[in-house]
Amino acid sequence: MDKKKVIAPLVCHGHSRPVVDLFYSPITPDGFFLVSASKDSTPMLRNGETGDWVGTFQGHKGAVWSCCLDKHALRAASASADFSVKLWDALSGDVLHSFEHKHIVRACAFSEDTDRLLTGGMEKVVRIFDLNRPDVGPTEIEKSPGSVRTLTWLHTDQTILGSCTDMSGVRLWDVRTGKIVRTLETKSSVTSAEVSQDGRYITTADGSTVKFWDANHFGLVKSYEMPCIVESASLEPKFGNKFIAGGEDMWIRVFDFDTGAEVGCNKGHHGPVHCVRFSPGGESYASGSEDGTIRIWRTGSLGPSQNVMDVVKEVKHYVAETVR
Repeated sequence: MDKKKVIAPLVCHGHSRPVVDLFYSPITPDGFFLVSASKDSTPMLRNGETGDWVGTFQGHKGAVWSCCLDKHALRAASASADFSVKLWDALSGDVLHSFEHKHIVRACAFSEDTDRLLTGGMEKVVRIFDLNRPDVGPTEIEKSPGSVRTLTWLHTDQTILGSCTDMSGVRLWDVRTGKIVRTLETKSSVTSAEVSQDGRYITTADGSTVKFWDANHFGLVKSYEMPCIVESASLEPKFGNKFIAGGEDMWIRVFDFDTGAEVGCNKGHHGPVHCVRFSPGGESYASGSEDGTIRIWRTGSLGPSQNVMDVVKEVKHYVAETVR
């Protein structure tokens, strides 16, 4: 009987504290890239396919909670506990501008046209900065009812999607009026919200549930109970036939989108998984953990688990890196 071959992930070291956010760029003429946010205050840029380190953005003085790249992967942005959002040149690593806030900033997002930057955090204020005029004050829209946890753009930059750290539900703001026009109801606070690459679905994680919403009519399409509390979920971008979820049990599970059946489980992290994201082509996905590592998994590696020797090797490697 043939044994199912399980491929070990690419393990990306470099961060000294938990990795709390990951963001893939779209595919560019130079490939695609992965930027990571960590509590060690230094966002890192990597080759999205190989995981190879490209550079580290130096300048924040507090934990970095969110990071993103523009669609050309030429600029990066990061939101920090040092009360700032920094705009970076992704080629040189230089700070292009620092947008000062009055409290911890938890979320940032480039608009699709790359001309605007969205920010939010503990102030409960959602701001839109004009990147063509960075010295001009931001536009502020209707105040969030709670501390902002996640933010993303929708409908070609006409709608803003946001969740809070201290209350359930997802709010939708109309950019033209600046008002909250709808709330997607959830039982727990939403820790992850992602718009699918084709713009059809909104994927959310709240408590032990992963939900999929119609991104145009906002009806609930599917809701699946997970085996544990999950912090992040991501839908496969090419075919939309599976999704991944990661959370407190340290595993990254793969599920069938249509049925919710678990079709794979990858083990290797040594702490809760804080973020998971599919690469833009769907050939791999990345996970960031409390253990300070990023792991890149090939979608072909969907076995029920790693064997004992694989786990032992990973633990030894992690300990050696930690001691070093």
